[in-house]
Amino acid sequence: MLSILKNRTYRHLFAAQIVALTGTGLATVALGLLAFDLAGDAAGLVLGTALTIKMVAYVTVAPLAAAFAERLDRRKMLVFLDLIRAAVAVCLPFVTEVWQIYVLIFVLQSASAGFTPAFQATIPDVLPNENEYTRALSLSRLAYDMESLLSPMFAAALLLLVSFNSLFWGTALGFVASALLVVSAALPSPKPSKPRGIYDRTTRGIRIYLKTPRLRGLLALNWSAAALSSMVIVNTVVIVRATLGLSESAVAIALAGFGGGSMLAAFTLPRVLDRIEDRKVMLFGAILASGAMAVASVLTATTPLTLGVLAVFWAFTGFGYSTTLTPSGRLLTRSAHPEDRPAVFAAQFTLSHGCWLVLYPLAGWIMTVYGPTVALGSMSVLSMAGVIVAVSLWPRDDQEPVVHNHPDLPADHPHLAGAGHHAHPIIIDDLHPRMPREP
Repeated sequence: MLSILKNRTYRHLFAAQIVALTGTGLATVALGLLAFDLAGDAAGLVLGTALTIKMVAYVTVAPLAAAFAERLDRRKMLVFLDLIRAAVAVCLPFVTEVWQIYVLIFVLQSASAGFTPAFQATIPDVLPNENEYTRALSLSRLAYDMESLLSPMFAAALLLLVSFNSLFWGTALGFVASALLVVSAALPSPKPSKPRGIYDRTTRGIRIYLKTPRLRGLLALNWSAAALSSMVIVNTVVIVRATLGLSESAVAIALAGFGGGSMLAAFTLPRVLDRIEDRKVMLFGAILASGAMAVASVLTATTPLTLGVLAVFWAFTGFGYSTTLTPSGRLLTRSAHPEDRPAVFAAQFTLSHGCWLVLYPLAGWIMTVYGPTVALGSMSVLSMAGVIVAVSLWPRDDQEPVVHNHPDLPADHPHLAGAGHHAHPIIIDDLHPRMPREP
């Protein structure tokens, strides 16, 4: 997996991801402490509102950012957005009112909504070989999991030396370092094939996404994964502290189970995907994680739950979650021409976070009203429903050539190459605005 770091451009981009993630992890810890400092017992409400603002920014801003991204130099755009994020982090230590947190979080997450899809769409241009790109996806997944495990410990160590407000300076340094690393890399910036209006550019990614069968299946799997992760992220603290009556450190142990399972999948997937097609692997991951959560629901209804058992179930859930989502970049790359990739990655960003926007509050509400057994069972059912929809929407032969014709094109058009009926795998574009039916 680490052999891809020999590529200088990718090595710098991966380093940029690492330092930006570290900065984000420090900000997560510091933001919680800032919310408590300003709101006291209402800190949970402040953080919940901030999380909602984050998701709203992701869902609304990403398509707009993608519309302008294809007209901009990609490296300059990424550096500019990193500097905006750094500027927001510098402002956070000086916040004195809760509303100021909300404004700054919206600006920060809006910049992230522009940065992340454009950054993700750059990687397949830098690593055009699919095997290398697969390893990059696993390495990226591993970086996210390592950040979730190590950033809280790093923040705790720093808090022994500095106040929590100082952590925001570490966040700013992380984004500045990310910008410098992006500057040091030569990034490809594919240009659109022809000028487009703002509406066309804003909606193009989502239209390509929703007209591509494998991506409609991916959306259903996004729903499945969001149901699973929402249960873990929102309700682990409630299960551990309220149901099991354990300490805050026990929450970290339970979440480490989820992260550990996800990391194991990241290590395993490159070799698996070399031999088994994406569809089978991703469906297996979603079924495994949904099943683990269903068994956990039954167990909580029949026997007392323990921390060790919860961590094991979370590890299976994390393994399935990562197995479901890590290959998604391969599907997106396969489903768009280089000039359309930023828009399609932005569509994935928007639609997947739309799933979380629905399922985060739903998971918390079910847990609050009905308790852990019903919450685990409900989120498992919702996850499995996503699997069933994915199976029905994602054809098994989705990479096979499709025989079709173009009656609207002149006979001498270069795409036809002198043939009426011809066959190739379909990518939604100007020549193929929808999936054709074989004649």
